[in-house]
Amino acid sequence: MNRRTLLGTALGSALALPTIAPSSARAQGAWPTRPVRLIVPYPPGGATDVIARVYADHMSQTLGQPVVIENRPGASGNIGIDAVAKAAGDGYVIGAGTVSNFSINQYLYKSVPYDIEKDLRPIALAWEFPNIAVVAPGKVQAKTLPEFIAWAKGKRGGITYGSTGVGTTTHLSSAMLFSRLGIEAVHVPYRGAAQIQPALLSGDIDFAIDGVASYQALVEAGQIRALAVTSAERWPTLPGVPTMAEGGINDFVVTVWGGFVAPASTPDSVVEKLNAALKATVDDASQRERFARVGAKPIWTTAADAAARAARERPMWRETIERSGASAD
Repeated sequence: MNRRTLLGTALGSALALPTIAPSSARAQGAWPTRPVRLIVPYPPGGATDVIARVYADHMSQTLGQPVVIENRPGASGNIGIDAVAKAAGDGYVIGAGTVSNFSINQYLYKSVPYDIEKDLRPIALAWEFPNIAVVAPGKVQAKTLPEFIAWAKGKRGGITYGSTGVGTTTHLSSAMLFSRLGIEAVHVPYRGAAQIQPALLSGDIDFAIDGVASYQALVEAGQIRALAVTSAERWPTLPGVPTMAEGGINDFVVTVWGGFVAPASTPDSVVEKLNAALKATVDDASQRERFARVGAKPIWTTAADAAARAARERPMWRETIERSGASAD
């Protein structure tokens, strides 16, 4: 769910915003005159897919043409984002990417088929949500984050933690936390929250940091104990859960975020129209309610701000990957 306020260098290494290529001039003016294809590089039903569909529905109304979802999952989103990078820059193919595509995968994989800074241009950041640090009450007695840290430091042989896969924000966030605290911890990757939850409840693992939406019902039912959220402020649907800072861990704001990209040669005029359509979705109160139901916060940025955030967070994710030894190859 990513995700820290991972700060570093910004606009200097931001995604380039190229000038209009002559071959793309046709895309200006009356654009769009036909459906726009939105490539989602993750499977149907996942968080990115669900969020992208909310945007696609409203953007279709704003643009006057259907925005059609095409799922192309695989390789942590690399397959779908590569398809966007290699598409014609005429405004009729765009992509939905996450922090993994913007700031992580180039360090996780030995080879990525596209250059996120040269082959693509951002349209806007569009959503974010925090992860949540959780334990099972029947297996771990700690009731607060400080109590858990004290217990983990004293546990002979170290602790175990689950994630949704090697190199995901759920893995890297936990690795970052335990490295900073000097806690011995063994990573156990799973395919998703549906596998992590029973592993926690059975005691197969001690801890997890995962997307807040996947755990809200279990937390409210008392089956899972929430120790902290990784956002800067308390999450509105779980107001009783403290932030990491309130639990004594400063400078650990890690949200899962995502946005939209287009091929690098896409004209400025088209990117501006797409950006405006995204903003119109965020400004619509009924759409904000839809986002709340899926556990995400809609956001809007300029294209330049999207590029800057991606650049800021890269040094932190790169350092975490190098320290953890994580590799997707």
